[in-house]
Amino acid sequence: MMRAWLRWIPAAVVPALIGAGAFAVTAQAGAAPDLPPKTPEQLLTLVGQSTVRAFSGTFEQTSELGLPKLPSGGGTLSGPAAVLDLLTSSHTARVYVDGPTNLRMQVMDTLAERDVVRRGNDLWLYSSEANTATHVTLPAEPATQDATVAGGAETPAQLAGLVLAAIDPSTDVAVGPDTTVAGRTAYDLVITPRSSGTLVGSVSIAVDAATGLPLSVVVQARGQDKAGFSLAFTSLTVGVPAAERFTFVPPPGAAVQQQVLPTLSAKHDVAGASTGPRPTVSGTGWDAVVELPLGAVPSQLTSSPLFGQLTRAVPGGHLLHTSLLNILLTDDGRILAGSVPVERLQAVAAGR
Repeated sequence: MMRAWLRWIPAAVVPALIGAGAFAVTAQAGAAPDLPPKTPEQLLTLVGQSTVRAFSGTFEQTSELGLPKLPSGGGTLSGPAAVLDLLTSSHTARVYVDGPTNLRMQVMDTLAERDVVRRGNDLWLYSSEANTATHVTLPAEPATQDATVAGGAETPAQLAGLVLAAIDPSTDVAVGPDTTVAGRTAYDLVITPRSSGTLVGSVSIAVDAATGLPLSVVVQARGQDKAGFSLAFTSLTVGVPAAERFTFVPPPGAAVQQQVLPTLSAKHDVAGASTGPRPTVSGTGWDAVVELPLGAVPSQLTSSPLFGQLTRAVPGGHLLHTSLLNILLTDDGRILAGSVPVERLQAVAAGR
């Protein structure tokens, strides 16, 4: 479970652990349908055997994590402000996927748009607000079979895959009432921690009855009525999008930068990975705590005016608290994170 949640830690807090993309969402549900009954095991098999490799649609994310909201002023934010906006505001993205190497993602900001377009080894990143485009030539690599990864972008299907891959004996899996998401009938797979020492109350995954594709992920914080986090399709079409969706031509006047990424051998990749901060994990399952060593806290974070707004002083450091995740930045420069109470983070930091 920690692997799934670490993708949503603010990039300014734990840059070594954040995923490449995250987008905000509300599930679109209608009257409950009446589907043939399935057991949890049958639903897990349905997801595992899904053959959907091409689709297009719109998805949204919403967060109710208890963080302060930024005033809306239009434009694209940057730095810690962008992180806070990501975790407190709703965001909408359009996505087009055809296999593991063809992707178009359009993130709709206020009065602006950000695009990620991949076709084979060509990757374009574009910001309409700055009218800047970056063209990256990706190194040749074996094609992944997981099309839901979509070149690193987070879709409901990918996030659901991370959650399901982390199921272990500390987790109860059940089937909830049938539902409708993005106009498609779906089963509700409910994942509940057996541990009482986690902030997570439950995770609900809507599974498309026809294809097995996860349509939404809704995470409930323990003791709260509203969902703490939701990522869901609001519209979905299964099938190959038009080929021109994966072609990008910079608009007139756009500043274009060219980049080429080197091909990394497995040996070089492992060697390079050893030079960065290496996290350690204390505990297992829902109670796990991830720790980054001394020097992991970037100076630009603690010097940011938002640092005092986002955190509060606690014995041993400063705490960034959300309803689903706590992050402790210790006085000696370590970072500890987990879906656990702050007392557990402090105990791990003290070596208890």
